[in-house]
Amino acid sequence: MTTEPAEDGQHRCRWCLATPLYVNYHDLEWGFPVGSDQRLFEKLCLEGFQSGLSWLTILNKRENFRAAFVGFDFHKVARFDEADVQRLLQDAGIVRHRGKIEAVINNAQRAIEMVEVEGSLAAFFWRYQPAKPSTGTEIQAQTAESLALSKELKKRGWKFVGPTTMYALMQAMGMVNDHAPGCVTRAAVDKARKAFKLPK
Repeated sequence: MTTEPAEDGQHRCRWCLATPLYVNYHDLEWGFPVGSDQRLFEKLCLEGFQSGLSWLTILNKRENFRAAFVGFDFHKVARFDEADVQRLLQDAGIVRHRGKIEAVINNAQRAIEMVEVEGSLAAFFWRYQPAKPSTGTEIQAQTAESLALSKELKKRGWKFVGPTTMYALMQAMGMVNDHAPGCVTRAAVDKARKAFKLPK
């Protein structure tokens, strides 16, 4: 990963420099540790929708997704039926892909099951945090940990949770710090990760 100076002169990961919205996401969200089940579920769903598309496309539609899926409250989404699927397929504000929409509903049901067994989504997902910290110098699409996470989720009936999607999730929720060396946000993420208490 490499950096470039943004409009304020600060060096940031090159991928985020396309729009101010992207820079804001990079500076305030990407890589910072997440322990909220609802936010984790949202990230997982949006990473699934991103499959085959750019993350910027999803980010531009994120508020529409939140409205369409009732804030990604998985207890509510789990009760969605075919009428909801049809409603969402008519919603031009989101990605209208039946398989991905149905996957969100399925995964909401699986999330409820996981909370019953594991105590929380966060407790389960954070078990897959890599033991070796990322240097931010390598560009990788998946890792042994994301492959193991993907396999376990698929075994439990989750959909759209391939190893590449799971690695993107791990990056976004702060299980790894993949900000490039020299990026203005890398140190802030390191500090947040050190202060983060692992969910139990």
